[in-house]
Amino acid sequence: MVQARLTKLRPLLAAVLAAIFLACCLGSAAHAAVLKPPPGKVFFGVTDTGDADDFRDFSRSVGKRPSVIQTFHQWGNSWDKSLPRWRALKARPMLHMTTRADSGEELITPKQIARGRGDDYLVRINTQAARRNLRIYLRPLGEPNRCLNYYAGVDCAGNVRGGDYSYGWYKQAFRRIAIITRGGAKRGFINARLRDLRLPKVQKVGDAKRLPRRLPKAPVSLVWSPLPAGSPTVRANLPARYWPGKKWVDWVGTDFYNRYNNWKHLANFYKKWSYSKNKPMALTEFGLWGSDGPGFIKRIMSFALKRDKVRMLVYYQDFGSSNSFRIQNFPKGRKMLSKFLRKRTFPKYAPAFPRFR
Repeated sequence: MVQARLTKLRPLLAAVLAAIFLACCLGSAAHAAVLKPPPGKVFFGVTDTGDADDFRDFSRSVGKRPSVIQTFHQWGNSWDKSLPRWRALKARPMLHMTTRADSGEELITPKQIARGRGDDYLVRINTQAARRNLRIYLRPLGEPNRCLNYYAGVDCAGNVRGGDYSYGWYKQAFRRIAIITRGGAKRGFINARLRDLRLPKVQKVGDAKRLPRRLPKAPVSLVWSPLPAGSPTVRANLPARYWPGKKWVDWVGTDFYNRYNNWKHLANFYKKWSYSKNKPMALTEFGLWGSDGPGFIKRIMSFALKRDKVRMLVYYQDFGSSNSFRIQNFPKGRKMLSKFLRKRTFPKYAPAFPRFR
């Protein structure tokens, strides 16, 4: 009788143990690579123009070498050009992943990402980061509540787009990106995690001959970064509509410029998404846009330094010497930024810079 009962319980026990193992494998991977700066420090970064000399010129202009460089890549792009630049500059990369091609066409929709159409790109990010021990921030589909972005959930008239661009598909796309790029388990376990979200298993895309049996644990950190209140600023476009869930997000981030500087929106964003969720916050883009503004620089830097969960600031610069964001064109703002960056709060290098192979 006892033996019979044990025989019946064995499949159930095996299932429970498998579920615990799966939760341990994938749960630990979900929070293993937040990549915060050391206690009391804040990473300062700058956006990547594709020219290492621009990074160096910026560093000289503000009197501080940025420890982070943010590169904007279209979906599926290789790292053939970016990787040597990251290595030469010894700056920790942040990769912004967008769906707009250089030609202006849309490469992939949020629904297609969620359903696995872009898995070859995600698997490549996972394996490259793991193989090189490349500590990297991933910023997928930044500013989803900015109507001009192809993956936005609301159009510029304030209408909900729905379909391939629904809030639900955006959130599912973000979750899929997190699961696959983090890796840390055999493909079967990764597929089970996707299945729990009612998403397809890891897909073989294009000319790929086969999928790896295991996705290695990669030192990637996922950054969720909507605008503080949306553009347009309507209820249907608030950040909450796009929140994928705490377990899929390592950092919360937002963008803030002197041209659109609603400080109440920024303070509310910090309180709701960083402080309340206990997540480090990054200003994934900040800067002067079209006009000098030492007062803005003083206020945004003070905002960051007075809030202990703000751990990263990335200045946005564009291409060419005459662009609307170039700090060298704004002498008063540049001087004010330099004054703040003299503080030891801002390290010149991210710790344990990866050994590229």
